Amino acid sequence: MSPELDTDTDLDETSEEAVESELNTDEADDAEDADDADDDSSELINLLEREGDIAADYLEELLDIADLDGDLDMDVEGDRAAVSIVGADLAQLVGRDGEVLEALQELTRLAVYRETGERSRLMLDISGHRADKRVRLEKLADEKVSEVRASGERVELEPMTAFERKVVHDAVAAAGLASESEGVDPRRFVVILPE
Repeated sequence: MSPELDTDTDLDETSEEAVESELNTDEADDAEDADDADDDSSELINLLEREGDIAADYLEELLDIADLDGDLDMDVEGDRAAVSIVGADLAQLVGRDGEVLEALQELTRLAVYRETGERSRLMLDISGHRADKRVRLEKLADEKVSEVRASGERVELEPMTAFERKVVHDAVAAAGLASESEGVDPRRFVVILPE
């Protein structure tokens, strides 16, 4: 009987060592996964910063050609590069309802694509036009969310650009409701759905 106890004890110790070894391996794998995630995050940030640099160079040339003064500010916002031009009289670069701004953003994205070979989601803002519009759209979304909650009916908003729709979708989701886009560009619009 004594040898059986020793065998059981040996098995228990061996099992504990195997479990401990597996736990150490899992911890090492988790640490390696975290390092990979950090590397991926750093790689993404470096890519987005490069996009911002390319866009800034392109926009500086454009400002020189147009003989306009403007300061450039580059940043990374979430998963996209963001470039802002701030200056005295840049209203002509924004245009009516941001039409010129949208066109410049597309041209800037093409310049980035030409250099990197990768499609860019870069956001361009001029004289705070997009930042102001974001604030107004978030306020509108909050008002419409309250309206949907009070009536229990869906609410359709006016047609919007992709940027505007994204801002509204994000604000509606943050308020705890769902929304969807309907229609075809340029008449695509957001619908806020009741709970």
